[in-house]
Amino acid sequence: MVNANGRTATILVVDDTPENLSLMSDLLRDDYRVKVATNGEKALRIAAGDSGPDMILLDVMMPGMDGYEVCRRLKADPATKDIPIIFLTARTDPEDERVGLELGAVDFITKPVNPPLVQARVRNHLIVKTHADLLRDKADWLESEVQARTRDIERIKEVTIVAMASLAETRDNETGNHIRRTQNYVRALAEHLSTHPDFASELTPEAVELLYKSAPLHDIGKVGIPDSILLKPGKLTPDEFEIMKTHPTLGAEAISAAEEGLDEKDSSFLRYAREISQYHHEKWDGSGYPFGLKGDDIPVSGRLMAVADVYDALISKRVYKPAFPHEKAVSLILEGRGGHFDPRIVDAFAEIADRFDEIAAAFADTDEELAELV
Repeated sequence: MVNANGRTATILVVDDTPENLSLMSDLLRDDYRVKVATNGEKALRIAAGDSGPDMILLDVMMPGMDGYEVCRRLKADPATKDIPIIFLTARTDPEDERVGLELGAVDFITKPVNPPLVQARVRNHLIVKTHADLLRDKADWLESEVQARTRDIERIKEVTIVAMASLAETRDNETGNHIRRTQNYVRALAEHLSTHPDFASELTPEAVELLYKSAPLHDIGKVGIPDSILLKPGKLTPDEFEIMKTHPTLGAEAISAAEEGLDEKDSSFLRYAREISQYHHEKWDGSGYPFGLKGDDIPVSGRLMAVADVYDALISKRVYKPAFPHEKAVSLILEGRGGHFDPRIVDAFAEIADRFDEIAAAFADTDEELAELV
């Protein structure tokens, strides 16, 4: 009889009596590959070997380690727990059979054995094991396929976000590394706040990673701003600034439209991207835009992005201002505590400000900018 791998099934017979080993070997060798062990220790070694048995016929009464203890150890080991065990014993007390079955044995045969009965039971239990092995292998294959498809979906999500961010980058007068710096600032802040009692429930490891991936879309709405305003080499007029202030909503609407085909919009992988785009210009004291939200009414994602975006704007050169040194930027962020920014997020920023400086240096746009940072 063959096993699930298409090879002749192997039976391990464990008995301390040579006569019993010989009897069982003669009974089974025509249909199976037979291995023998004269004690429990040897049986455990064989069972845990590279080519373990498909079934074990196990005597109960053996010197040293008895069959019950061998069974306990086999069932406790993940490598051997699925090997079916049939007890062979001269004991006829129903209590002995109950103990054996409760330990995990599939059958209990009393000696002297009835050869046709042993052969039939061995065959039937091997058939069951073969089907179980095939089902287990199929389940493992299906699990690996699910994991592979999940990885594919995650890659598709990342590519979608990168593609959308790249679209915004082609029209913005910000430097290319701006989005890389800000997404790393956001992750650093979120990770630092993940143990804060006010943020721990939301800033799970999965949420932090999604925030990091979503942050590049914070200014995607700028694709809807006219070039004459977006690319203007100077400060905007009040009317122009009012138009510029529409970009958070334009971005959120674009992302929302992209979510329409998803089953659960509120839990979609673009949720944080939509929030960040919509709310990163809101201010803690309610003086921001586009809605003038205040305090905790502003989503955490928007509050995190606000600190990251402003810090990067401060350390970056613009047509209307020089690049401020790190220390000056930190000072200005601290001044915005409780006004522009969530006080708790500013406190976290102050604790890891050196990390922001490291990120800015790692993703500086030019050697000249790097020199200005340090």
